Amino acid sequence: MRGLLLLAALSVVAGCSRSAEEHLVLARDAVYVHRPQTALREYRVALDAVDKDSSPAGQALRAEALRGAADTYYLELRDVAKAVGVYRELLAQAPESPQALEAHVLLADILHHNYHDLRGAIAELTAAVARKPARAPDLSYDICKLYFELGDYQQCTIESEKLVQSYPASPRVPDALFLAGQAYAMQDGMREQAERAFQAVAERFPTSELAPHALFELGKQRAEGGDASGAIKAWVAALPHHPDPKLVQAAIAHTRERIAQTTPAGLGQAAAFAKGEGPPHKARENQAKTSVEAAGGTAAEAAKEHGD
Repeated sequence: MRGLLLLAALSVVAGCSRSAEEHLVLARDAVYVHRPQTALREYRVALDAVDKDSSPAGQALRAEALRGAADTYYLELRDVAKAVGVYRELLAQAPESPQALEAHVLLADILHHNYHDLRGAIAELTAAVARKPARAPDLSYDICKLYFELGDYQQCTIESEKLVQSYPASPRVPDALFLAGQAYAMQDGMREQAERAFQAVAERFPTSELAPHALFELGKQRAEGGDASGAIKAWVAALPHHPDPKLVQAAIAHTRERIAQTTPAGLGQAAAFAKGEGPPHKARENQAKTSVEAAGGTAAEAAKEHGD
């Protein structure tokens, strides 16, 4: 019995003699083998070891231990409330550390998805972007999306335009322009701005997967503004690469049908049909092209599709 007690005492002494770095290694190893409570104990001991250490090395170890403990609560134990508390402690004690930058991003994710606090998430991401990290364009785009989700479309367009201007070479530029177009489209009196944003995506990034979507949205904006021919032109341009060509063809066909019904010739033919008369022999020649013909199909193929 005495031997066991002595062994336990020696173990405690040995544990106390370990450095903060060693406890951090033990904590990471415990996380690796899915022993989160053991990891948290090791992180606490590491924090105690550097409690009075104000040197740069001590501050770095403190930041690493706090980040590790917060991640363990969040990712391993799913204890969101405790994770938030430790992330905030990290921001208070080591605000300029690399770990603090990631703490802002992780807090934004927690506030967004666990607490539905979109403005709180925006504040955390804004603080992260202010650090000017390499991933600043991505974080800026996340801010744009959060404003869109909030329904603050005006601020969404402001942030999107800021991203385009601040990071002109970023792959996020077409995403930001497309989102700006969507946000403008949600605001009264902003149709021209929406059209310019969608057109910019199509013209500046013609090989982007967003280009056909931008052309389709451009067509919708033109159609709503009364420019039916401009709408069809945009949709025809979108058709070859759009992932849902039937959707585009339907928009073209619907708009062409509306043009035919509202032109004098179309109205005359409608009146003639109402009296039981047949259509003029050259009616097919004067009729607007169908969506199939607009996409390069023949008149015969179009007639087959519509059962002519």
